[in-house]
Formats: sequence, structure tokens, C-alpha cells
Amino acid sequence: MKRAAAAVLGLVLLGSGCSVGKDAAQIGGGEFYLVAPGGQVKIRYAAADRKPLTGLEGESLMEEGKTVRLADYTGKPVVINIWGAWCGPCRTEAPEMQKLFEAGTQVVGVDVKETAKSHPQDFMKDRALTYPSIYDASSRSFVNVFKGLPANTVPSTFVVDKEHKVAAVFLVPVLASDVQPVLDELARE
Repeated sequence: MKRAAAAVLGLVLLGSGCSVGKDAAQIGGGEFYLVAPGGQVKIRYAAADRKPLTGLEGESLMEEGKTVRLADYTGKPVVINIWGAWCGPCRTEAPEMQKLFEAGTQVVGVDVKETAKSHPQDFMKDRALTYPSIYDASSRSFVNVFKGLPANTVPSTFVVDKEHKVAAVFLVPVLASDVQPVLDELARE
């Protein structure tokens, strides 16, 4: 009975979140909340419609004792890639994130849903990935930062402007060439 009630509540909340009309971002205390109108998987936001992505920080995957924070990159656009070593499409996407990073774009990875820290560490070492990544095995970021993002949406990529307001969201695997037009637009702002 409790499961049925929880399922109905979940469907009501899901339905209400997706019925906000054409606007793809709701205000939740002035922060970003993802809504994908019409099931969109590539969403762009005009400067006037952007909401800040706040509170992204966590344990560094590769540097013991270090914390990676989005706030450390104030004043520059950042590409945030949500990935997992267990994720097939992430194997193709990760080298694309490295290309962006090597070209001068700040990239921050958020590794989620892992059973052991050694798996994503090996993933990064095997692919010579050098951009910072947050180890988020518990998926705390899904709950506290990426509001509205379904927990099964991996990989996902967020592009934030220099004020860390969300400029674009990709709920599908991407190539560097998919993200670059957003970065070019942000460079002109």
C-alpha cells in the first residue's frame, strides 16, 4: 500500500514538474531546477532565463584530501559532465571532455553511483583524463545540486556561464563539437 502511494505521489510530482509550459527552468529559491519540456534532451537558455547552479562541491576523485568546488572557477564558463565508470556512453564522451579541457575550457566531472573509488580512478588513468572530477558515489549531487535531473540520466552535461548560471543542458552523450557552440556563444557575452 505504501509503495503504491509513493508511486502515485512520484507520478504526480513528475507530471507537475513537466507541465510548466514552455519554460525549461523553474525557480526553486532562485536556483536552477531542470524541467525538460516535451522531453527535450538538448536545452539552451537565453541569458535572461538562466538560473544559477549552486553548491556543487565534493571530494576529488584523483587527489586525496582535496575538495573540488564549482565556486573555485568563478569568472569562467565551466562544462560539468556527469559520468560513471560503469556507463558505456561515458567511454566515448570522456575523451571529448578531455579535448575541451586541453583546449582551455574548464571541465569538472561528477562521477556517480560507483561501488568502489578504484573503478573511476582506473577509468580516468586508462584514458589519460586530467580534468578534475568529484567522487559522488552516493549521488548527493543529484539530490542537492542537479535538481530535477533524473538519477538515471548518465551521462549528462551542463554548461554554465561565467556567473555559473546554466546556459545549456545535454541529457544525452555529447562530443566536443556539440558543446563548442555554447562555449563560443558564452565567449561573446
